[in-house]
Amino acid sequence: MNLLVTGAAGFIGSAYVRGLLGRDAAEDTAVHITVLDKLTYAGTRTNLPDGHPRLEFVHGDICDADLVDKLMATADQVVHFAAESHVDRSIDGAGEFVRTNVLGTQTLLDAALRHGVGPFVHVSTDEVYGSIETGAWSEDHPLRPSSPYSASKASSDLIALSYHHTHGLDVRVTRCSNNYGPRQFPEKVIPLFVTNLLDGERVPLYGDGRNVRDWLHVEDHCRGVDLVRTKGRPGEVYHLGGGTELSNRELTGLLLDACGAGWDRVVYVEDRKGHDLRYRVDWTKARTELGYRPRHDFATGLAETVAWYREHRDWWEPLQRRHGRPAQTGWPQAVTSPVP
Repeated sequence: MNLLVTGAAGFIGSAYVRGLLGRDAAEDTAVHITVLDKLTYAGTRTNLPDGHPRLEFVHGDICDADLVDKLMATADQVVHFAAESHVDRSIDGAGEFVRTNVLGTQTLLDAALRHGVGPFVHVSTDEVYGSIETGAWSEDHPLRPSSPYSASKASSDLIALSYHHTHGLDVRVTRCSNNYGPRQFPEKVIPLFVTNLLDGERVPLYGDGRNVRDWLHVEDHCRGVDLVRTKGRPGEVYHLGGGTELSNRELTGLLLDACGAGWDRVVYVEDRKGHDLRYRVDWTKARTELGYRPRHDFATGLAETVAWYREHRDWWEPLQRRHGRPAQTGWPQAVTSPVP
């Protein structure tokens, strides 16, 4: 079986590929994986093993219709991770998000339809729903995205599902909560805070830190994605949550403790434009239909993640030299706030 995985030089996609290649089950030895990745700033070839007999890497763009068609002609199934995913970058400029997340997804779907490829697992995010004050979203909740990033993902979700409803293509959509774990590019909150704290730098906390997220270990997310690929139903959406809900202020406290730092290292900055207050997905459907359940305890997973960044400077320091870390003077309007 030939599996095409897009965006698999990035954080989540590479974890998915490493997980598949690392399995011992006899049925997995028959899976050949082709990775298609553009190697933008957030993707690095070092996230994937070299010379594995069941892995082929193709450097290319999901918007390249000719290349996509060539790869899809030999594929049996698709898992589509490739996306521009950083909210702050989408606020600064939405064009690349629309191009990659919307037009890139449509290019893949067109090729999959031409060649009869399926299942086509489209990996999305809980951010497409906007904010929820209490409770949790079910899969049929209306989409109300707040940022250009989440709007582009919501658009790609709807396009993907339309190919099932209109053409009968076997499309399955996953929506996950916030991921954490090793090899996450250090612009997202956990690796940004950890790498800054390890280097004796300060960390930026948006607004009053009340924004709440549910945290999901990347390996649990990838297991859930593969359950959807192997056991999910065509045309369905599945939520993959972590079960650990924390405010950004609570998360900051845990990261400070893990890195042996105090609240004097925190700089309170002006809140992000359109910042959603709270996300939470109900993953009952994935649990009851697919047997999905997170295996990582958050306290242990976070400690192991911090330890990974502490022990793997050779991975993240070159990325910082190449792309830089947010300069303290470049953070939006630092404001004074009392230490808790």
